[in-house]
Amino acid sequence: MDLMRRGLTALALASVLIATSVAQDGQPLLPAAQRVGQGDFKRLGWSIYQASLWAPEGQYTPGQPFALSLTYAFDISRSRIVDASLDEMARLGAPVNARQEWRGDLERVLRDVSKGHTLTAVYQPGEGASFFYNNMPTGQLNDALSRQFFAIWLDPRTSEPDLRAALLGQAK
Repeated sequence: MDLMRRGLTALALASVLIATSVAQDGQPLLPAAQRVGQGDFKRLGWSIYQASLWAPEGQYTPGQPFALSLTYAFDISRSRIVDASLDEMARLGAPVNARQEWRGDLERVLRDVSKGHTLTAVYQPGEGASFFYNNMPTGQLNDALSRQFFAIWLDPRTSEPDLRAALLGQAK
């Protein structure tokens, strides 16, 4: 029951964060955001994090604004998150080795996470993504790196097709 309550609390916090996050010009980052779908990322039967995809009116459309929230079930270091992200991006064909600055960019916006904590990124096409850790802004990534980063979950070639389907509201 405690795990369910934490999940519901994280979901409520993510919806508040996404609905109230604002750009530098004071405009909402993702107006009318609603959850499109959610799913668990698991390894060896253990849930590592719960992912939720948000979009205006709950409709994800490639090339349009959206947000992705990850609520972690374990403590994980920033370096492990960055390494795993870069590995997945490289697996999908991103020019990770040619773009050494990407590691530093990801280290700047990501954080060490603890059980129950949430990382959220809000994507604006052409502008990149704004990152948040437990409702606090941590920085922004440019559009090119943002697109490669979100491909980890949203590219049809993802290593986690069931999670992608759940995020897109197409759970099997």
